[in-house]
Amino acid sequence: MIWQRKIDDALTARRSADTLRRRYTVVQGAGRWLKANDQRYLNFSSNDYLGLSHHPRIVRAWQQGAERFGVGSGGSGHVSGYSIAHQQLEEELADWLGYPRALLFISGFAANQAVITALMEKDDRIVADRLSHASLLEAASLSPAQLRRFTHNDASHLTRLLDVPCSGRQLVVTEGVFSMDGDSAPLAEIQRAAQTRKAWLLVDDAHGVGVCGDEGRGSCWQQRVKPALLVVTFGKGFGVSGAAILCSESVADYLLQFARHLIYSTSMPPAQAMALQASLSVIRSQEGDARREKLAALIQRFRSSVNHADFTLAQSHSAIQPLIVGENARALRLADTLRRQGCWVTAIRPPTVPAGTARLRLTLTQAHEPEDIDRLLEVLHGASE
Repeated sequence: MIWQRKIDDALTARRSADTLRRRYTVVQGAGRWLKANDQRYLNFSSNDYLGLSHHPRIVRAWQQGAERFGVGSGGSGHVSGYSIAHQQLEEELADWLGYPRALLFISGFAANQAVITALMEKDDRIVADRLSHASLLEAASLSPAQLRRFTHNDASHLTRLLDVPCSGRQLVVTEGVFSMDGDSAPLAEIQRAAQTRKAWLLVDDAHGVGVCGDEGRGSCWQQRVKPALLVVTFGKGFGVSGAAILCSESVADYLLQFARHLIYSTSMPPAQAMALQASLSVIRSQEGDARREKLAALIQRFRSSVNHADFTLAQSHSAIQPLIVGENARALRLADTLRRQGCWVTAIRPPTVPAGTARLRLTLTQAHEPEDIDRLLEVLHGASE
């Protein structure tokens, strides 16, 4: 009864605050169209920013990998699960992003948890952007290190926190493009603050890699910043899943010894690594440039017209275009209204975002067409009247 009361009370509290999360069963959910409940919707909730999840070359590479290696890796990379496909992908990623080494992880969440858990000790300090991803903040909170949060994208506040005496090492943590606001971190200012105080910088560029910078190399490349630790994930711009940490030779060797998420987890299927190699090839090609250019044009088309609607548009020039609504119930109603009009949109509410900033998290992808943006704008304007 004690356990059941805890569970019931927690669920009741979420329902009362309009913050209860739901899952929806979809037939197809990554491309231009989402299919669910025997209906088809224009999909404005996908993180497949470059529209690569259904790319024939990438699908074919996964199929060929499955035929060659099977559908699973068979074990941890420390036992028998590190294949030639994994090795080649790590080498290609390191070369592309200009690092000595890359280490593959099964997810971005696992990568962030692994590196912070392995590196941080009792006398150390983590100074993280207040709006950093949950995987970063949770790992920091659970680590023995002290956690301090600086005001979002405020390098001056970061500097003040770093200047507080610390007996151990300091790690600065931020995202390149923020997942809920879609804005970019001032990485050059943040890196200067960290380097001046001998702190390391960790950047999670999940929403920037593949999408921005030369050849899609991401936020750090675009801003001419090279953090000590760069985390890239493959569920967004790459259109697949998984993650990698880019780092020095010595850090890679250290993580191979002490990163428990790496040591004790079954590695990604080799077929997936082959699909990721194919995705990387597309991202780096002229086709990748064309996809990024089309996405940028769609973002501009949306932003140039949406200001007429009765919403607060976040200052984002990324594929993530949040419309801040405020109240949880209103965000839910608006998402439901848009879905009835054929546009699949997700309402994001606390605790994922700060209280009072419930929003429609719209994501645009290269798979969209200009008329899709116009339809979304039409529905949004109708919903705000």
